[in-house]
Amino acid sequence: MELHILEHRVRVLSLARPGLWLYTHPLIKLLFLPRRSRGAATAVQAAGVTKIARSVITPLAEHHVSVLMLSTYQTDFILVREQDLSVVIHTLAQEFDIYREVGGEPVPVARDESSNGFPRAQHGPSPTVHPVQSPQNRFCVLTLDPETLPAIATTLIDVLFYSHSAPKEAASGSPEPSSIPFFAFSLIEGYISIVMDAETQKKFPSDLLLTSSSGELWRMVRIGGQPLGFDECGIVAQIAGPLAAADISAYYISTFNFDHALVPEDGIGNVIEVLQRRQEALGS
Repeated sequence: MELHILEHRVRVLSLARPGLWLYTHPLIKLLFLPRRSRGAATAVQAAGVTKIARSVITPLAEHHVSVLMLSTYQTDFILVREQDLSVVIHTLAQEFDIYREVGGEPVPVARDESSNGFPRAQHGPSPTVHPVQSPQNRFCVLTLDPETLPAIATTLIDVLFYSHSAPKEAASGSPEPSSIPFFAFSLIEGYISIVMDAETQKKFPSDLLLTSSSGELWRMVRIGGQPLGFDECGIVAQIAGPLAAADISAYYISTFNFDHALVPEDGIGNVIEVLQRRQEALGS
């Protein structure tokens, strides 16, 4: 399996919604004007976090490397701190053929079998047990031909910058919200990936958005009762590991405040059961 270290660098930022209008113009230019795409991440040619849980996510957590995860329609990206990159390479070199992209061309990264200067996996402090929520919305994982992007521009701008609704409260006695607003749009190296709930999808032309032949819908598990921050290690592993062990596929999207796992709709009951057992084991 191959792992590619992309040559660009990124920052992870958050915008307060009342100030979003200040950035609308540059963000629209990034979305709709043809240009060489800019981004930064480590790309793994696999679909879904559970397929790389044992080979990537768990080893990095054991070496105390904090990661942000971005699953897209096409592939998976892992963001790591620049200062941790040498540890990442050393940790994963036995499992992957690693390439560093230079000028758009992949260059093999030499394997250093020596462990000098690199920390071995250690037992650190017990991981924080983060609460999980499962809103009732059903989600779609979609893609789009970049050539047809102008055809949905008006709707996309409305959804991204103007439409906003607060989370809907659950029925009395239920701890879960009935829905949460969530819309993720990524444009990475010319490839578009969109995650939206089924109600939002109705606003877009049905013949332009592409999905898998099965057209399956997904349910969300949100991780964290309050903003997670970037310093804690092992958050993704807490979710990906148990799901991989139960052979449950999932897409994973880390954001500035929370993490989100998307799982097949018909398996959400099993997912909640698996994660509750994991929480109980960590909390005991």
